[in-house]
Amino acid sequence: MYYGYNGGWIELICGSMFSGKTEELIRRLIRAEIAKQKVQVFKPQLDQRYKAGKVSSHRGNHFEATVVESADEIFSLVDPDTNVVGIDEVQFFDWRIAELCESLADSNRRVLLAGLDLDFRGEPFGPMPLLLALAENVTKLQAICMVCGALASRTQRLIDGRPANYDDPVIMVGASEVYEARCRMHHQVPRTEKA
Repeated sequence: MYYGYNGGWIELICGSMFSGKTEELIRRLIRAEIAKQKVQVFKPQLDQRYKAGKVSSHRGNHFEATVVESADEIFSLVDPDTNVVGIDEVQFFDWRIAELCESLADSNRRVLLAGLDLDFRGEPFGPMPLLLALAENVTKLQAICMVCGALASRTQRLIDGRPANYDDPVIMVGASEVYEARCRMHHQVPRTEKA
């Protein structure tokens, strides 16, 4: 994607789990490298699904990445001659990520972001609403519902084969949960009954 000027911009790729967000991010990063642009990629330390130094898709494609703990750390690691900054699993960062992305775009860089727009509850995930508003370009991808085969826009968390409760933590590191893509109709988030 090229906007026909020398300024920077923000592109956000979002959707449910299994919608191909990281796959699309990697595709855009490879195209930037083919265009002889210097690319740097970052991912949050929280993302431990695959190899530490790589952004990896469910299909097995990967791209070298630097693991960071915070948005501030990214800012200190971006080289002056970097043209394109990629950030995967952007929903795991705090709200400072939006300020970082604005600053990078204002310094004439293309900023490529990928992340879940909704958490397992079906609610906006972390800084994603602000990033959606700030981005010049938003690509919302759909997965396939594992129940009926329709387009899926939600991520279903299952624990022991049952839908996770609304009151469960949004982020569960090291837990034994399983995720599926679901359509609106088949996405279930039971609430605990108050006594």
